[in-house]
Amino acid sequence: MPAKSSPKLFATKAETLTVLSEHPELHIPPLVYFTVSQWQENQAQVIATVLNEAKTWGQELLAVRSSCHNEDSQNSSGAGKYLSLLNVKANEPELTAAIIAVIQAYGETVDDDQVLVQPMLADLTVSGVITTRVLADGAPYFSINYDESGQTDTVTGGLGTSKTVFVYKEAKDEDFDSPRLLNFVKLARHLEILCANDALDIEFCQDHAGQLYLLQVRPICTQNVWIPKAASQVRNHIKFVSRFLTERMVRQPFLFGATTILGVMPDWNPAEMIGVTPRRLAYSLYRDCITQSVWRKAREIMGYHALPPEDLMVLVAGRPYIDVRLSCNSFLPEGIDPLTAESLIAAWLDRLDRHPSLHDKLEFEIAQTCLDFSFEQNLDARYPGVLTRSRRAVFRQQLQKLTSSCLNLGATGSLAKAIDWISELRSRQISLAIPQKPPYLPYLAQLLDECRRFGTLPFSILARHAFIAEALLRTAVAREALSPTRLLAFKGSLKTIAFELSTDFDAAAEGRLSRESFLNKYGHLRPSTYDILSPSYAERDDLFGTNIVQKTNLQTENPPFSLTFKEQDALGKLLAEAELNITPEHLFKYASLAIPAREFAKFVFSKHISAVLDGIAAWGQSINLDRETLSYLDIRDILTWSSQALLRDPESYFLELATQGKQLFNLGRSLKLGYLIRSPRDVAVAAQHRSTPNFVGQVRVEAPIIYLTAKSSCSIDLTDQIVCIENADPGFDWIFTRRIAGLVTMFGGTNSHMAIRCAEYALPAAIGVGEALFEKIVAAKKCLLEPSIGVIQAIDDLAL
Repeated sequence: MPAKSSPKLFATKAETLTVLSEHPELHIPPLVYFTVSQWQENQAQVIATVLNEAKTWGQELLAVRSSCHNEDSQNSSGAGKYLSLLNVKANEPELTAAIIAVIQAYGETVDDDQVLVQPMLADLTVSGVITTRVLADGAPYFSINYDESGQTDTVTGGLGTSKTVFVYKEAKDEDFDSPRLLNFVKLARHLEILCANDALDIEFCQDHAGQLYLLQVRPICTQNVWIPKAASQVRNHIKFVSRFLTERMVRQPFLFGATTILGVMPDWNPAEMIGVTPRRLAYSLYRDCITQSVWRKAREIMGYHALPPEDLMVLVAGRPYIDVRLSCNSFLPEGIDPLTAESLIAAWLDRLDRHPSLHDKLEFEIAQTCLDFSFEQNLDARYPGVLTRSRRAVFRQQLQKLTSSCLNLGATGSLAKAIDWISELRSRQISLAIPQKPPYLPYLAQLLDECRRFGTLPFSILARHAFIAEALLRTAVAREALSPTRLLAFKGSLKTIAFELSTDFDAAAEGRLSRESFLNKYGHLRPSTYDILSPSYAERDDLFGTNIVQKTNLQTENPPFSLTFKEQDALGKLLAEAELNITPEHLFKYASLAIPAREFAKFVFSKHISAVLDGIAAWGQSINLDRETLSYLDIRDILTWSSQALLRDPESYFLELATQGKQLFNLGRSLKLGYLIRSPRDVAVAAQHRSTPNFVGQVRVEAPIIYLTAKSSCSIDLTDQIVCIENADPGFDWIFTRRIAGLVTMFGGTNSHMAIRCAEYALPAAIGVGEALFEKIVAAKKCLLEPSIGVIQAIDDLAL
């Protein structure tokens, strides 16, 4: 039924589709629409007209859709606000009920608001949404979000798990691996031309034969929040990013492997520790303290392959990535044969390339970094035929030597040495203080030197020991020498620094410990360790809440753990098979030392990092720079100022550097890259890989969610809520002083800080769920978390 006025593009959904129906190549399903006033004047006539049209379509099922003037316009969007009903039977009662429901959902309507009816499409395999600019900042990408369930409302309704790909506007056909994805982009480009608009929101679907259908197109109405010059920044810099990757992804001297892969979560996991797009100060501190040289020195001390002086972390247009080839080289045992090394690195990188969901499980699912109890089985399953029998035997022998050395608990072992170094740093912190007047920078240089030598170096060693302990314990479970429940019981028996924090917090909250004493010990912790904008505990007036005494999640000590005779026998056989000449009790003593020591080392060295940040803030104040400005500076530029004569005012000099840092930060947010970069082509077509969550715990919990940032107030009531945080940083330990129901993090690996915390507390958690699923959980009101069967699900009112 025609509308009373001539249709025009971007007036209503129905009118837009009517105009575009003149282009048969768009394959818009046939439609009929009518106004609210027409419905009110003669419902019978409208029903008759629609049913007659339905007969010509040959469909028994209809889609009754909203087409309100407030829904799609140039200046605002009511997308998702109104009701559309699918699979409505083409008969008078059901069609009438559906139309009434759609109109009632408008609330206050005007006479020329409309209802649109179309046939339901059959045999669908894909449904999706394309925006021809990035909604958040206007960056020049096609943002493609699609689902393969065959349902047309899964993406728009936020149901299921969909795929997301960002395609640079100027991507070439040869940049695409997927012909299907290329067809999606061609549809979007064609619509940009037809609509004379490069900021469109498009809904589409595809049937089993590969035919695309256009369901809706409307203008994007978020330009007022776009980052100024985001589009031009991306266009001006993306070619340089491609050039950098092309040069990086060729064979490099002194490294095994013909190419590399870059990732935000393998190995030292910058996404978890400093974020996907960190500010320059946080990035440069993390680099200085760990990823520039400390990481490789630690592994060489433990008996791994010595590496050239290469940075493990690279910065790609403001985004930090781990060079996975370099990381894999560092996991090779000392003295490895070059042919064996070349074969293993190629196989490891190929497995990650084929299984990108393993990007946060490099040490457990890709590389073999020690001789665990499943070495033979995993090598056969993952890399059949990669090594000859003789090379395999030598590789196994070298891993056995490395693992035996790591298991040495004597004074000469790297574990004991690392613990001694951390104790040395702890003793130096007794007199730790921030100078109250210039000079500040020599003091900061001394702090960073101490932090590297006695803090992050031993921490790096202890972190590797904790991974080795975890690998041995996990494979003991895989070989059925230990049950999963017993492994959890062992981890629950460990007393890390978190237990001390929890008990001390309870004592301070109840008045049994002075709050001053509590802050003297824990005041340096901050939710983002390297971020100068993240307040430390000592800077939070709301740390203890308001007029309440809160009990922590860890109420009582778990019973001590001891092996049964059956477990001792089974573990003894595995140790003998691996030719590791220790007892089962020795193995568990090793794990009980390594895992808590790793957490304690992080707790200790972060006090030096916090002091550095406080010192930078004091120095900045002396030259009129606030923390926001300082966050965009590089630590190297700050320290260099004390050793060179600047022939200009320091305030203006550093303001200029901060402006450059902020531009890089904004570029990092606007440039769309995946969690993995496997080829320079990934700059043009960036798939956002769906992460496989790392589940912790056994308890099923269904509870409201609460989203926290580094700046969130500590007075927020978290009782019986599932906490959602992006980065699993130890500065968020304060959440365990509230009786939370569970934890969800966007980033973080299976052996990350928060995974260990949650195992200790027996707290249900999903660690490292990825950006797409995290955003879906945060947008919901409740969450179902059932770690024992690997389930995490957003729950909204419609699902209750």
